[in-house]
Amino acid sequence: MIKTIRGGATGVLARPIPGAGKMNATNKGRAARIAAKAAALFCAAAVVLLARPATAAELAILRNGFSIRHEHRLVMGTNTRLFLAADDSSFTDVPTAEITGYEKDLSLPLPLPAPLPKPADSHASIPIPAQTESAKSPSAKFVPPPPLNQVVNTASAAYHLDPDLVNSVIHAESGFNSRAVSPKGARGLMQLMPGTANQLGVNNAFDPEANVTGGSRYLRELLERYNFDLVKALAAYNAGPQRVEQYQGVPPFRETRAYVARIVHDYNRKKTAQEIALKKIAQDAEAKQTELKQRREAKQKPVSTKAPSLAHRAPKPAASVIAAGSPR
Repeated sequence: MIKTIRGGATGVLARPIPGAGKMNATNKGRAARIAAKAAALFCAAAVVLLARPATAAELAILRNGFSIRHEHRLVMGTNTRLFLAADDSSFTDVPTAEITGYEKDLSLPLPLPAPLPKPADSHASIPIPAQTESAKSPSAKFVPPPPLNQVVNTASAAYHLDPDLVNSVIHAESGFNSRAVSPKGARGLMQLMPGTANQLGVNNAFDPEANVTGGSRYLRELLERYNFDLVKALAAYNAGPQRVEQYQGVPPFRETRAYVARIVHDYNRKKTAQEIALKKIAQDAEAKQTELKQRREAKQKPVSTKAPSLAHRAPKPAASVIAAGSPR
């Protein structure tokens, strides 16, 4: 066996080490077994990772330029269900054809609610600050945000709007994604531009309650500005009041015209469904009233319990009549 001196020096002959070839073969076999085990573990991990569904922190890029942040997704026929929360409590269905691709969400996630204070441990001798003491009071506990339906109903009632109209605007603007950001910088559920949000007093456009309240107020102002012409108000909400006044109506922009048509169609569809439901309820109530009336009339009809009159009695035999008479 020849050993080589580092640094490029001339090789020096040395005595062969007994059993060196056997040791090399053993080491190579051991290394091969370790490599095989590592490859098996890697393949198993890859299978587990690939078997998991598409998980969160992704953005679904739509054809209209908007993006919807979601935790994971599920393809259901021609639609793709985007789950907005990890516990599947909130989701929105989007036509798969309207989704051009998916990207990783590099933005900061929504802040998690502050954890509730833990019970005191054995280190009770450590003084507790006054702020921590106040946090333990029931009034200082974390209050979860109200559901979106309640937010919409409250804002609609405050500005005398139909909640179905507000929901239709939210659906067209952001697809009910409170973290949506348009290519032009509009933010939140009702896609408020930063300047408009400042004018409306909305400090955090990603806060659903503040965003819906500000957007509802802005929509009400536009309706009053255009004498409650819904088409013009929606066009101004999308393209700006200056464009509506410039063209004296809906601007000739494909995006604005499609936006107005989409909201009007969705709103009318809801109203038509409500009218059909109310009509069916009225018909069912009328049928029930008719049935109750017939039952009352049937109960009020007199039922005769007297014995039949003499006119309906069968005549007695003649022999019995003669026998009952006086003897001659």
